[in-house]
Amino acid sequence: MNENHLHDVETVGKDGAGLSLWHERAAALVLPAGAFIGGAPIEAASGATLAVVNPATELPLGPVAACDAVDVDAAVASARAAFEAGSWSRRAPAERKRVLLRLAALIGAHGEELALMDSLDMGKPVARAATLDVPGAAEVFAWFAEAADKVYGEVAPTGPEDLAFVTREPLGVVGAVVPWNFPLGMAAWKLAPALVAGNSVVLKPSEESPHSALRLAALAVEAGLPAGVLNVVPGTGEVAGAALGRHPGVDCIAFTGSTAVGRRFLGYAAESAIRPVWLECGGKSPIVVFADVDDLDLTARMVCDGIFTNQGEVCSATSRLLVERSIAGELVERVARLAREVRPGDPLDPDTTFGSLVSEEHTRRVLEFIADGRAGARLLTGGERLPGPGCFVEPTVFEAVEPEMRIWREEIFGPVLAVTPFDDEEEALRLANDTPYGLAASLWTSRLDRATRVGRQLRCGTVSINAVDALSPYTPFGGFGQSGIGRDLSLHALDKFTGLKTTWIRRQA
Repeated sequence: MNENHLHDVETVGKDGAGLSLWHERAAALVLPAGAFIGGAPIEAASGATLAVVNPATELPLGPVAACDAVDVDAAVASARAAFEAGSWSRRAPAERKRVLLRLAALIGAHGEELALMDSLDMGKPVARAATLDVPGAAEVFAWFAEAADKVYGEVAPTGPEDLAFVTREPLGVVGAVVPWNFPLGMAAWKLAPALVAGNSVVLKPSEESPHSALRLAALAVEAGLPAGVLNVVPGTGEVAGAALGRHPGVDCIAFTGSTAVGRRFLGYAAESAIRPVWLECGGKSPIVVFADVDDLDLTARMVCDGIFTNQGEVCSATSRLLVERSIAGELVERVARLAREVRPGDPLDPDTTFGSLVSEEHTRRVLEFIADGRAGARLLTGGERLPGPGCFVEPTVFEAVEPEMRIWREEIFGPVLAVTPFDDEEEALRLANDTPYGLAASLWTSRLDRATRVGRQLRCGTVSINAVDALSPYTPFGGFGQSGIGRDLSLHALDKFTGLKTTWIRRQA
């Protein structure tokens, strides 16, 4: 389940008929509007709504409930009641598995609907959402479902008079907060391990992209998840997110988003209750290319995939290109040429591989970074906003970037690549690791000794060698430093949502 497939998305109906078909489906789509609490859609207690906007057209998609502290209270109470009732928390693991496998199948059956929701909400190409994001979310649910009855406890090595065993216990109510860049996928990353462990969840999706999370909750009930086990509270981060982060009835917080907001959730927990706060935050990932690389054309293509997939709105995007000086000119020329070929387009066109940015506010922020880059680095291609409606910004490449520049040091979360050369391994490692982040890195070389030597010294959660952003449900995802705490995916994700209980039995005389 690799996040980067800019050049190899398979689409159906790659012609005018395909475009018309997706527009027809979008016009007929019914978008959920209420919060999801206690197993059913419900208006916000205040009656307030959010205006969700399609960033590709800048037209409203319709109102969604704007939850506040009252609604969060209701959702947490619903989750707590369901947990204490035991209809899910004490259900046999094999039975939880069957429900989550049904949910995975329902995600696949409703794939076009879910893909359209994410495309309309945040501007990603619908072909990508339909062929990669939705199947990826279904795969995550299916993988964790299959783990439900395959994770064992432990027996401690006590003496013959005692028996001590260790079990994993669900924590209770999990508060999950997910971003807008992969709305369905990020919800799956949090929900699947939390639910398979027996927890109840209150999910706060981004205000820019709430629809697929709300639809997912309804599908979960259809799959057999008891009412109240999964609740969804759309709303702003400042109101609904803060209320969830501060709520004393929440036993664990799992957050994906910016480092700045992640710090707030640590503060919220300090204000209200001692509990684990798991953060998957920002990144400024390097892609390091040595002169011994076998195929410059393939490398250039993957450099572009690493930064321009999902319009660069990826926490682990390889936004810093470090290239050995002897091949820098050749590689950067290829990268710039490929970048010029990637043109922003209508996200509902099956041919589109590069859509719009998520919002007007985020577009202005990306353009501010580009303006900073123009002032000090050399712009090779891109850098412009497309005329007309929509939040479309060209794929952008800067070279001659100095390590102190903002475009080198700060997370842009947009389609902006910063390039600098290096002369040897020592300099490459110094430049790559000179960042407060530590989420991911990509390393390109034909030498196994260099791959292992340099790969071990890159300080980050995932090193993709001769690949970019390699990930799957089988391997943990997360970072060091300002990139967060804890890991998503793999069996290690269960560590976040379970507590270890020791039961010690002593034989009576």
